[in-house]
Amino acid sequence: DEIASRFLLGLYESAVEVDSRNIPALVSLADLYTKSGLYKKGLEVDRRLVEARPEEPTFHYNLACSHSLLGELDAAFEALARAIQLGYDAFDHMESDPDLENLRRDARWRQLLRRATEKKVSG
Repeated sequence: DEIASRFLLGLYESAVEVDSRNIPALVSLADLYTKSGLYKKGLEVDRRLVEARPEEPTFHYNLACSHSLLGELDAAFEALARAIQLGYDAFDHMESDPDLENLRRDARWRQLLRRATEKKVSG
Protein backbone atom coordinates (compact mmCIF):
# COMPACT_ATOMS: atom_id res chain seq x y z
CA ASP A 1 0.00 0.00 0.00
CA GLU A 2 2.92 2.34 0.75
CA ILE A 3 4.37 1.63 -2.71
CA ALA A 4 1.02 2.42 -4.32
CA SER A 5 0.75 5.65 -2.32
CA ARG A 6 4.25 6.73 -3.36
CA PHE A 7 3.46 5.91 -6.97
CA LEU A 8 0.24 7.94 -6.87
CA LEU A 9 1.96 10.85 -5.13
CA GLY A 10 4.58 10.91 -7.89
CA LEU A 11 1.90 10.70 -10.55
CA TYR A 12 -0.15 13.59 -9.15
CA GLU A 13 2.94 15.69 -8.41
CA SER A 14 4.01 15.24 -12.04
CA ALA A 15 0.54 16.14 -13.30
CA VAL A 16 0.60 19.33 -11.22
CA GLU A 17 4.11 20.18 -12.48
CA VAL A 18 2.82 19.96 -16.05
CA ASP A 19 -0.35 21.94 -15.28
CA SER A 20 -0.31 23.81 -11.97
CA ARG A 21 -4.06 24.49 -12.28
CA ASN A 22 -5.08 20.84 -12.72
CA ILE A 23 -7.82 20.88 -10.09
CA PRO A 24 -8.55 17.11 -10.04
CA ALA A 25 -4.84 16.35 -9.63
CA LEU A 26 -4.52 18.97 -6.87
CA VAL A 27 -7.53 17.53 -5.03
CA SER A 28 -6.07 14.01 -5.21
CA LEU A 29 -2.63 15.26 -4.20
CA ALA A 30 -3.97 17.09 -1.14
CA ASP A 31 -5.91 14.00 -0.09
CA LEU A 32 -2.88 11.73 -0.49
CA TYR A 33 -0.60 14.10 1.40
CA THR A 34 -3.05 14.16 4.29
CA LYS A 35 -3.53 10.39 4.29
CA SER A 36 0.27 10.01 4.26
CA GLY A 37 0.63 12.31 7.28
CA LEU A 38 2.28 15.05 5.19
CA TYR A 39 0.02 17.71 6.66
CA LYS A 40 2.12 20.76 5.74
CA LYS A 41 2.26 19.68 2.11
CA GLY A 42 -1.48 19.01 2.19
CA LEU A 43 -2.06 22.48 3.64
CA GLU A 44 -0.09 24.10 0.83
CA VAL A 45 -2.13 22.28 -1.80
CA ASP A 46 -5.39 23.13 0.00
CA ARG A 47 -4.33 26.80 -0.07
CA ARG A 48 -3.72 26.55 -3.81
CA LEU A 49 -7.16 25.02 -4.32
CA VAL A 50 -8.87 27.79 -2.32
CA GLU A 51 -6.94 30.36 -4.31
CA ALA A 52 -7.95 28.72 -7.61
CA ARG A 53 -11.61 28.26 -6.64
CA PRO A 54 -12.43 30.66 -3.78
CA GLU A 55 -16.18 29.98 -3.96
CA GLU A 56 -15.88 26.19 -3.56
CA PRO A 57 -17.01 25.33 0.00
CA THR A 58 -15.37 21.89 0.03
CA PHE A 59 -11.96 23.40 -0.61
CA HIS A 60 -12.38 25.69 2.40
CA TYR A 61 -13.54 22.70 4.47
CA ASN A 62 -10.44 20.74 3.49
CA LEU A 63 -8.29 23.76 4.31
CA ALA A 64 -9.90 23.82 7.77
CA CYS A 65 -9.05 20.14 8.18
CA SER A 66 -5.41 20.74 7.27
CA HIS A 67 -5.11 23.64 9.71
CA SER A 68 -6.75 21.53 12.42
CA LEU A 69 -4.35 18.64 11.86
CA LEU A 70 -1.45 21.07 12.29
CA GLY A 71 -2.95 22.53 15.48
CA GLU A 72 -3.63 25.90 13.83
CA LEU A 73 -7.05 26.33 15.39
CA ASP A 74 -7.71 30.01 14.62
CA ALA A 75 -7.02 29.46 10.92
CA ALA A 76 -9.04 26.23 10.99
CA PHE A 77 -12.08 27.94 12.48
CA GLU A 78 -11.77 30.77 9.96
CA ALA A 79 -11.64 28.35 7.02
CA LEU A 80 -14.51 26.26 8.40
CA ALA A 81 -16.67 29.32 8.94
CA ARG A 82 -15.99 30.36 5.34
CA ALA A 83 -16.89 26.87 4.08
CA ILE A 84 -20.22 27.06 5.93
CA GLN A 85 -20.83 30.60 4.69
CA LEU A 86 -20.34 29.29 1.11
CA GLY A 87 -22.86 26.50 1.69
CA TYR A 88 -21.02 23.58 3.25
CA ASP A 89 -23.64 21.84 5.37
CA ALA A 90 -22.50 18.25 5.97
CA PHE A 91 -22.75 18.77 9.72
CA ASP A 92 -22.92 15.04 10.54
CA HIS A 93 -19.64 14.56 8.69
CA MET A 94 -18.10 17.53 10.53
CA GLU A 95 -19.08 15.98 13.86
CA SER A 96 -17.31 12.71 13.05
CA ASP A 97 -14.39 13.81 10.84
CA PRO A 98 -11.20 12.85 12.71
CA ASP A 99 -9.36 15.72 11.03
CA LEU A 100 -11.47 18.18 13.03
CA GLU A 101 -10.92 16.52 16.42
CA ASN A 102 -8.81 19.47 17.59
CA LEU A 103 -11.67 21.86 16.81
CA ARG A 104 -14.32 19.82 18.58
CA ARG A 105 -12.37 20.22 21.85
CA ASP A 106 -12.54 24.02 21.55
CA ALA A 107 -15.44 26.11 22.94
CA ARG A 108 -15.78 27.82 19.56
CA TRP A 109 -16.91 24.54 17.99
CA ARG A 110 -20.39 24.55 19.56
CA GLN A 111 -20.85 28.25 18.76
CA LEU A 112 -19.92 27.72 15.13
CA LEU A 113 -22.19 24.71 14.77
CA ARG A 114 -25.09 26.45 16.50
CA ARG A 115 -24.82 29.49 14.22
CA ALA A 116 -24.50 27.26 11.16
CA THR A 117 -27.53 25.12 11.97
CA GLU A 118 -29.60 28.18 12.86
CA LYS A 119 -28.66 29.70 9.51
CA LYS A 120 -29.62 26.48 7.72
CA VAL A 121 -33.00 26.30 9.48
CA SER A 122 -33.85 29.96 8.90
CA GLY A 123 -32.28 30.13 5.44
